[in-house]
Amino acid sequence: MAKSGKKGMTRREFVKAAGIGTLAMGVAPAIILPGRSHAAGKELKILVWSHFVPRFDKEWYDNYVKAWGQANGVNVTVDHIGLAEIPSRTAAEISAGKGHDLIEWIAPPSQFEPSVLDLSDVVAAAEKRFGKMHPLCKRTSYNPNTKKYYSFVPGWTIDPGCYRKSLWTKAGKPNGPVTWEDLITYGGKIKREQGIQLGIGLSQELDSNMAARALLWSYDSSIQDANENVVLNNPKTVEAVAYMARLYKEAMVPEVFAWTAVSNNQALIAGRAAYILNSISAYRSAQKEVPEIAKDVYFTPALKGPRGTGFSCEHVIYNYIVPKYSPNADTAKKFLLDLVANYDQAMYASELYNSPAFFDAPIPSGSRGYAAVKGAKKFRDLHNAWFSNDPFALPGEEKGKLAVLKDAEKWSTNVGHPGPANPAEGEVFATFILPNMMANAAKGMKPEQAVAEAEKQVKAIFKKWREKGLVGGKT
Repeated sequence: MAKSGKKGMTRREFVKAAGIGTLAMGVAPAIILPGRSHAAGKELKILVWSHFVPRFDKEWYDNYVKAWGQANGVNVTVDHIGLAEIPSRTAAEISAGKGHDLIEWIAPPSQFEPSVLDLSDVVAAAEKRFGKMHPLCKRTSYNPNTKKYYSFVPGWTIDPGCYRKSLWTKAGKPNGPVTWEDLITYGGKIKREQGIQLGIGLSQELDSNMAARALLWSYDSSIQDANENVVLNNPKTVEAVAYMARLYKEAMVPEVFAWTAVSNNQALIAGRAAYILNSISAYRSAQKEVPEIAKDVYFTPALKGPRGTGFSCEHVIYNYIVPKYSPNADTAKKFLLDLVANYDQAMYASELYNSPAFFDAPIPSGSRGYAAVKGAKKFRDLHNAWFSNDPFALPGEEKGKLAVLKDAEKWSTNVGHPGPANPAEGEVFATFILPNMMANAAKGMKPEQAVAEAEKQVKAIFKKWREKGLVGGKT
């Protein structure tokens, strides 16, 4: 996941274009939950990951937080750390019983449910004001067994396929791949004839985790069923794993076994990848660093498996947790609700990387500049208008390249699909069992053995959490 930043625009120009001057930040009034007292004079400590679009942190989020604190009489501090550090930092603070009041994850932190507050009251207040939460986001923050929201999700990120149109045109598939098999048929041809590989990771990192799940679901399999029973070891999983072994042999190179979360982005930008599974962050980076590559990057929805199923895993899901040790829980809840009210700013400042969890939220009356899209009354309108006419497109770049993302909720799903992102799924995700399974087969292990070994690990994890009463199912 590459970082990007809008070059050629000063901070003053950005603030003016975005309509977030010091007197026009669009900060919503303090929100007071029923039965709660005003939080004036309190503190709030927030820990967030360093966003892949640097200007999001530097020119919007930090300024927004400062303005929110001033408007609500709260002394707010924000710490940004690397994505890979979030799990260990969270565990350390919870173990110590002190630290930040709000911690942001970009994957389900369901394994921390016993140590965090139930945020059902925040969700109820948000849905009353902004309409229903996107189902994908609910399944990534709600445990149906305990009936608790272990986190609150204000937004998420779409995970399309990104392909180089010129390479695929030369191979005879100008509109890019439609099925997973196309990656072998045409991606393999591109590697043989043009010397450029596909960029799907097989390592212990976020993108490899997402790709493995998307492949599994598109082959009509999953880790668990809708009732949280482990169903990983079945012929369709073996079929998917065998496919990945073929794909590696035909269209990829050994470096994918050691990739980090930025590797596929870097390969695409450097002209060394014909297709990657990623958000639009790689494209945004290319726009600044290698414009000619960016103009050649186009997008696909979820690829379809052999029986026509096509699912993509949400790329990032913004889960905020409030540890039980926090003395400022009420203030944290107010902050989360106000963040939803101002998510039009988050979308724009992230260069459309962030998508709202509450599509029916009305655009704040105080929003100006970029929020004034003609006819846009709700975040859904704004979201689709921007994807139809990308405000960050390069001069001379083809219009409507992002239009495929308008219906992304139809082909995107959550970690844990077709069930919830329960604590067991969270641990399976955090320990990279699926990408390890795929990598083992790609390195020569029989698919049946790779699946059997993964199932053994998965079942042990599910058993542990089921005994704690946090996971349903029986097997």
